[in-house]
Amino acid sequence: MGYVTQRDRDLFENFFVLELANNHWGKLDRGLKIIRDHAAIVRYNNVKAAIKLQFRDVDEFIHPEFKGNTENRYIKKTEDTKLSRADFARMVEEIRYLSCIPMATPFDEASVDLCVEFDMPIIKIASSDMNDWVLIEKIASTRRPTIVSTGGASEKDLDDLVRFYEKRDIPLAINHCVSLYPSEDGELELDQIDYLKNRYPNHVIGLSTHEYHDWHSSMLISYGKGARSWERHIDIDYEGVPVSTYCSKPEQCDTWFKAFHKAAEMCGGRSQSKRIISKKEIEYLDALVRGAYAKKDLEPGYVFTKESFERDFYLAIPLRKGQLSCREVMNGELLSNGIKADEPLTINHVSGPYSQNEGLKSLILNRGL
Repeated sequence: MGYVTQRDRDLFENFFVLELANNHWGKLDRGLKIIRDHAAIVRYNNVKAAIKLQFRDVDEFIHPEFKGNTENRYIKKTEDTKLSRADFARMVEEIRYLSCIPMATPFDEASVDLCVEFDMPIIKIASSDMNDWVLIEKIASTRRPTIVSTGGASEKDLDDLVRFYEKRDIPLAINHCVSLYPSEDGELELDQIDYLKNRYPNHVIGLSTHEYHDWHSSMLISYGKGARSWERHIDIDYEGVPVSTYCSKPEQCDTWFKAFHKAAEMCGGRSQSKRIISKKEIEYLDALVRGAYAKKDLEPGYVFTKESFERDFYLAIPLRKGQLSCREVMNGELLSNGIKADEPLTINHVSGPYSQNEGLKSLILNRGL
């Protein structure tokens, strides 16, 4: 990894994180199938995505007295899903081969070293580790761009972490997250995206989500609010293993990605500058513009002023090709050719800037009916 700074925040823009977590259940073949099935959907939808693993030094992570404990769900799952370093290396290799970005959440300091060994471009801080400063300092020491999920973090927790990363000029993306697995639609609190964008304007704000009723609505809303990074847990129907309701299967991720493209299409992608008006839209609007028509017969040499125009001309639709419209202001120009009552006033009737400027003349000649 080369030296990175906050200027590298663009790598978080329009970025998806597919959290494999421990859904490999300690089986390499299952992990590889999850990676392959989801990478195909990523490629088909042409999105920038990471497939994220979870790293724990299981032998040191669990206190010796609690090893083998089957009553504590977290301990049991951690031991049941243990993979070797070689297995993880194979999964990282497969993620890269399939053109996704390898990524991991390390839950201890030794696992941060494993992230560096595998040259993970991005590291994730879990919601549960927002106050684990031993781990946070170890992650920051790698200078890897980092994503943090807010979960149940307090405002002070977030402020402290953001200042810590800003002081070191390391890119940090902040995901709004409700740590409920699964989350009901009414528990998503998507207005928090507005809060995070306002409080931390120099950082990409994202959404890590666990709702399970649809894979469409929260994408449209979050994109419209300005979220530009998204995360979901992923799994597959395979070998009869139940899929948790908060996990997304490949066909659901397909819906999710398509909703992203629809949201980007509808929002237009320009929040910092005026949009470019399309030719199609200009032509439509030109058809609604009123054109200038003579109220009476007028002779060559007639002088246009604001008062004379209001007296001797009227505005009506349709606007015809070459016709002067309500958009043009004339003061001092001459009528070079006579005009009859109810005849459209065209660029060929007047002498002045509208007829002398070739670019302007071409514009007027080619608009209208």
